[in-house]
Amino acid sequence: MSKIDRHDTDILIIGSGGAGLFAALHAQQSAPQGTKITIAVKGLIGKCGCTRMVQGGYNVALGPGDTVERHFMDTIKGGKWLPHQDMAWRLCEEAVVRVQELENEVGCFFDRLPDGSLHHKAFAGQTADRTVHKGDLTGIEIINRLMEQVLARPVEKLQEHRAIALIPTADGAALAGVLFIDMRSGQFRFVRARAVLLASGGGPSMYKYHTPSGDKTMDGLAMALRAGLPLRDMEMVQFHPTGLLAGEDTKMNGTVLEEGLRGAGGHLLNGAGQRFMFDYDPLGERATRDVVSRGIYAEMGKNNASPNGGVYISMAHLGPDSVRQKFKGMVKRCADCGFDLAAGKVEVVPTAHYFMGGVVVDPDTRTALEGLYVAGEDAGGAHGSNRLGGNGVANSTVFGGVAGDVMGQDIQKTRSHRDPDETVLEAEIARARHPLGQKPGLIHPLRRDLMAAMWDYVGVTRTTAGLARGAQRVGEIEAELMAVGVAGDNLAFNLSWHDWLNLHSLVSVSRVIAQAAQARENSRGAHYREDFPEQGELETSYFTVARQSGEDLQVGREPVRFTIVRPGETVLPEGEPESLVQAAQ
Repeated sequence: MSKIDRHDTDILIIGSGGAGLFAALHAQQSAPQGTKITIAVKGLIGKCGCTRMVQGGYNVALGPGDTVERHFMDTIKGGKWLPHQDMAWRLCEEAVVRVQELENEVGCFFDRLPDGSLHHKAFAGQTADRTVHKGDLTGIEIINRLMEQVLARPVEKLQEHRAIALIPTADGAALAGVLFIDMRSGQFRFVRARAVLLASGGGPSMYKYHTPSGDKTMDGLAMALRAGLPLRDMEMVQFHPTGLLAGEDTKMNGTVLEEGLRGAGGHLLNGAGQRFMFDYDPLGERATRDVVSRGIYAEMGKNNASPNGGVYISMAHLGPDSVRQKFKGMVKRCADCGFDLAAGKVEVVPTAHYFMGGVVVDPDTRTALEGLYVAGEDAGGAHGSNRLGGNGVANSTVFGGVAGDVMGQDIQKTRSHRDPDETVLEAEIARARHPLGQKPGLIHPLRRDLMAAMWDYVGVTRTTAGLARGAQRVGEIEAELMAVGVAGDNLAFNLSWHDWLNLHSLVSVSRVIAQAAQARENSRGAHYREDFPEQGELETSYFTVARQSGEDLQVGREPVRFTIVRPGETVLPEGEPESLVQAAQ
């Protein structure tokens, strides 16, 4: 314990995606002068995380005829009436403010029409074209500009610092700080803070096909679990319908071909070249992500698959030159893997993309643990059982800004740092050091086993028997992992050690996903049970809540509170068309 480096700050932000960087900017504005703000990130600021990987765009109700009310109703219906309605309203309402802030204060440039107004893409599951974008590389534009703003300010940066535990006070009533590993040296560092934002991002990379980079391993939710925080909607894993499928010889498998391709009129074809989505939904390719993913998965199960086991997306009928102009990033990505997106067909497969579940928070990002705030993909509630494309980066930037404002105000009530529970601190260090005392072995085969088990049994469609088998296999993999060690002679950039910690986080969260999926005996949004295909009564909708105490994991239910609108009702004014997209056609 004497070798732990101890460090104090006022506001500690874990993560440097859209939520973390926006929180830093807003905290500087809301906190008293002289407040010390620290960003800690597993990689490098602006170079890691999921916001940078966003392609499609940012949902905001600024288009002709579009309103916050319409955006809100699309979000509630898309989430199958499970979203936290106050959070969903705040997301839609403040997105309008935040996108203007991105342009006018942060310096982002989004695509515009000849008259100077913002261009809005068509995205699936929405009744208006409302997705603002920068070509098909929107996330890079947002993160680059945010990074420039943060780097120009006196914000402390702890780069290549891996967060491994939330450390409470001795009475468990509040958060004292966070335990890190300085990856550059292998040294443990405990950072006390008066307010902590958990914005480490999700990243369901425990599936065979996934979009996040391999270093996104659900660390934030794993830490929250061990801290005893309640997590909601943990069964809700979003599969993006169109992940690139390029064969076994490339690591590009699972990377997203963005939703704007289908929104622009792209066709999905099975192995026989037949357009099939209208067999599954009247909206065809423009149905929500959960519906399209299940349609593709069903075709794969009927032996109607492409050579590599997926289906095709075809854009050629829209004009190759037009496709090359509108989707430069996607055309290049496909060309790198030997496909011609503009003039040919590209193989795709559903790919684990986003996690709707997360820590239970209120609309101000506060949690049940005093001093801890959560924003971005680590927070549950805003999306319910299904996230609309374009609502992800809006969610991160909206609630990142909210967290920065609220933390800056709250620390004025918390004048001093809290002392940690030294017993918990010591136990978390021992947990992280566990593999250093075991005989070195192979970690990657276990990660592949986990990815296969989650894809096969806890994936796009689920059954009672499959979920039981999946939960059993996850438990077996966890036991095998605990017996595998890594060499501990040099801890500086010991990537095998971090691979072990990555897999431990993934296994911990996978266990909760499987158990929450077992607990929900109906089908809502991303969670589809073949043995319970009905969605259940909307009026009695509930969300699952998982809590862990020691090794014991319990999953319960809590009713959805319809604070703004009830099933069968709408907040749209009387006489409003059901869809502006249809009205425009």
